[in-house]
Amino acid sequence: MYEQSYQFAFEAAHDLAENVRGADDHAYARIHGHSFVVTLTLRAERLAPEGWIIDFAELRAICARLHDALDHRLLNAIPGLERPTLENTAAWIFAEASKRATALYKVEISRPTLNERVAYYAKG
Repeated sequence: MYEQSYQFAFEAAHDLAENVRGADDHAYARIHGHSFVVTLTLRAERLAPEGWIIDFAELRAICARLHDALDHRLLNAIPGLERPTLENTAAWIFAEASKRATALYKVEISRPTLNERVAYYAKG
């Protein structure tokens, strides 16, 4: 089994007011920002004829598009991320990245300053 990973970071804001309804004084109810680190991991039993799972240049390009879509944005305003928990953000990134990286196995997203991490895996 082969695995290939690439990591990128982005800064973004969000609020989780829907998650803390009735608690207007809760920090999650207000717009706030984080630094996020994302790792995409691809997995394959066999390599492509070129000797890789995917060209790292292509994987970097996929991550650059994700970075552009997420960096310095209000995550709640991105279609499909109206409730941008770490779990939902990982699933959104997986759905977007797997359109071009068919061997995508796992997306990990973390907020290192808070020591929080979530992983979203391919089904099966």
